[in-house]
Amino acid sequence: MTNKDRRMHGNRTLKAGYLAGLITPLWLALGVAIAGAMYPGYSHVDQAMSLLGAEGAPTQTLSPLLNNFPLGALFMLFGVAVLLSFDNRWARVSGLLIILHGLGSFGTGYFACDAGCAPQHPSTSQNLHNLAGLVMAFSLLLASAVWIFLGRRLLGSRAFAWFSLLCTLVAVGALPLMAGALESGQGFGLYQRINYGASLLWVAGLALMLLRRPG
Repeated sequence: MTNKDRRMHGNRTLKAGYLAGLITPLWLALGVAIAGAMYPGYSHVDQAMSLLGAEGAPTQTLSPLLNNFPLGALFMLFGVAVLLSFDNRWARVSGLLIILHGLGSFGTGYFACDAGCAPQHPSTSQNLHNLAGLVMAFSLLLASAVWIFLGRRLLGSRAFAWFSLLCTLVAVGALPLMAGALESGQGFGLYQRINYGASLLWVAGLALMLLRRPG
């Protein structure tokens, strides 16, 4: 294999990773919609996405297979592509954070939350599910925050830097709303989707920027 062939193969591999990142919002939207439709009485506005894979849920087996595991693989592929695309230390850190997010996705799927996802005495599986969920939330949040400073420097795009800032602020702003919704019992699903949706849009945005990058 010549050096040119190796470069072409490497470029195709990276583009496959970028495409994995690009489709994550659509995959989640379709997966959650399908699982929610198969869960009688499920509310996307009030109920957490984790409830779709909770112990005793009618979609307990389906939801991780449809959402957590394939999304975990997509995030890890994209994270590796980001890691290999830059020599910059912080860009590589963002790639590692995206890979960590993918591992967290596997964790939330493998360790189901207890019935109702809010027991007074959580099981080990519930605690590990919660830990993996925290890893997921803060890994993407930190990754998007890094690109507030790298967007213009590495991609030559002030617009992407502002986009990263907007997505980060929306995700952070939804956190107190999620906490309040936990107490009231209303709106948690909506605020969770806003929080995670902002992070996934950022992932897709970065993937699109990398796909459009010359060379």
